[in-house]
Amino acid sequence: MTVRNGRGRRDDGRKHPAGSAVALSEAYDTALLDLDGVVYAGGEPVPHAVEALGTARAGGMHLAYVTNNALRTPGEVAEHLTELGVPAEAGDVVTSAQAVARLIADEVPAGSRVLVIGGEGLRVALRERGLVPVESADHDPAAVVQGYGGPELPWGRFAEAAYAVARGVPWYASNIDLTIPGARGIGPGNGAAVEVVRIATGGRFEPKVAGKPLPPMHRETVLRTGAERPLVVGDRLDTDIEGAFNGGVDSLLVLTGVTDVAQLLAAVPEHRPTYVAADLRGLLTGQPEVVADADGGFACGGWRASVSGGELVLDGAPGEGADVQDAVRALCGAAWSEADRPGGDVPDAGKVLALLGVERRPTGEVG
Repeated sequence: MTVRNGRGRRDDGRKHPAGSAVALSEAYDTALLDLDGVVYAGGEPVPHAVEALGTARAGGMHLAYVTNNALRTPGEVAEHLTELGVPAEAGDVVTSAQAVARLIADEVPAGSRVLVIGGEGLRVALRERGLVPVESADHDPAAVVQGYGGPELPWGRFAEAAYAVARGVPWYASNIDLTIPGARGIGPGNGAAVEVVRIATGGRFEPKVAGKPLPPMHRETVLRTGAERPLVVGDRLDTDIEGAFNGGVDSLLVLTGVTDVAQLLAAVPEHRPTYVAADLRGLLTGQPEVVADADGGFACGGWRASVSGGELVLDGAPGEGADVQDAVRALCGAAWSEADRPGGDVPDAGKVLALLGVERRPTGEVG
């Protein structure tokens, strides 16, 4: 089923990106936007992000910023966004620090001490829930929580977490993203730090995780935004898109951060976005329809994609000024349908990606 009015939902077994006859900023009341790799990278705005968000906001779309990065407080994030030209208030920002603080507060007594391995955003979120952040495993914490602490987080902080976790203190993590995009490339994220503690404790313990794509983050977002027709907008398949899938809401993948086209074509069902766009300008337009034909091909914008001999094939006669994203959408249809076919597998995309000038990069970024 194709979303013709932008307000319906496709089924969970989507075989290709959906279409929308109206701009996504009109079809949905709230955009739940990831930050790193979507709005900014390394502190600087992603190309076209500021202008696109300004236009969407002027048209009446509510913008909320939902991030797994627990380093900064919502107020600091809002101030940074405003400096970049994206006006925001603290109430527009939802962080995994807030989600994990609520999760801990639901499970330990009020006023409990919590050993913090992370930044100020985590400490502020815990205090808001009536919990007391502490810095040492010797302070008798009722819980241990890890959140992204930035590249300068001292190594000794991981040792404090390991000492407490090894004693059986309940362990929490704001999120387990292994990587985080920055201006110079992709760096280690909080998930990598969690793995350090897991290894140090012999792999015997597992943290409770709050961030995307898990339910505590979706719950926190719904409680704070009140969105009725939300659209999740992100750059990661395993957090943003899977989180939307788990929450039963539609999603837009933008190819400005971690996910590249090769990864998109190989996506498992729960990682397949409803819509695909090069960047946040995709909010301001409708989405072209992807049409399946009787021969097993998929067409979009003059492009036709199919599978032959285990490889993706792209042909057709796109018009002048053809959008390469239409080719990507058609390729998604061919690749996803082939992978879902009984006995099928993810087809080889190497030749068509080279044809389009879209190559896999070690950083996972797409230019």
